[in-house]
Amino acid sequence: MTELMQYTITGLSLGMVYSLIALGFVLIWKSSGVANLAIGQLVLFSSWFTYGMLVQAGLPPWLGIPLVIIFALMLGWSVERLALRPLIGQPILSLIAVTLGLAYFIEGLVGIIWPKSLASLPPLFPQEPLRIGSAVIRQEFLWAAVISIVLFVLLSIFFKYHRMGIAMRATADDQKAVQACGIPVTRIFSQSWMFACVLAAVGGIRISSIGNISKAPLVEMGLKAFSVVILGGLDSFLGAIIAGPIIGLAETIGGGYLSKVAWEGVREVIPFLIIIIVMIFKPYGLFGEKRIERV
Repeated sequence: MTELMQYTITGLSLGMVYSLIALGFVLIWKSSGVANLAIGQLVLFSSWFTYGMLVQAGLPPWLGIPLVIIFALMLGWSVERLALRPLIGQPILSLIAVTLGLAYFIEGLVGIIWPKSLASLPPLFPQEPLRIGSAVIRQEFLWAAVISIVLFVLLSIFFKYHRMGIAMRATADDQKAVQACGIPVTRIFSQSWMFACVLAAVGGIRISSIGNISKAPLVEMGLKAFSVVILGGLDSFLGAIIAGPIIGLAETIGGGYLSKVAWEGVREVIPFLIIIIVMIFKPYGLFGEKRIERV
């Protein structure tokens, strides 16, 4: 029972991180129809930039982390303005290919700036573990869950009540109608990428504060967030929020118990097995909009 409780809390916390990163993917998809294949590399870049601010520059977290957020906003604006906006009106495959090229470019740039293979951040949360019954839980996981819930609430309020949030939702439904109302769609695209990069940065900071900063796990984090998008639905914010904890629980509980009877790395395979199963039996995800095209 103790083991199950630890797996559950860890899985929910990781799943909420996946949900945050997946929300950025869904936001870009809904507003511009672009599948961001560089999501894992954005998490990687943000994590190493956080290391640069907090460790290499020696800044305190209260100053370094806001600088990381500002950097993420600038990165999102630059990516949309310089790499994607010139391709407006081009086939969607061209846009997807650009995000794939962007992923490899960011990965190479990170390797040049930070040639280390492994690094760690200074403690950002209290280190003393908490006891819930007989289970011993690291506080980082509980703080990760709390931060995710707060961000989910703030994003929900923003999209429901803020003028720009309403414009983003409208753009997702009908770009031409939004343009007819005098709202520049290109500005919505730019702000969508800025939001997505901030969410990737927050996810990267939280994962890196729990473990280490390493290339493969952080890039894989983006792929796991993609499994959340597939399960929840490409165009569903609610789906991303709900599917994240499901993937996180499946990964930790399934991996925790199956690794004892199967191979050691079965945990890393579970999110991708879920992608295959969902694509076979429910290709639009749990909450995705079904689109039927007739030729």
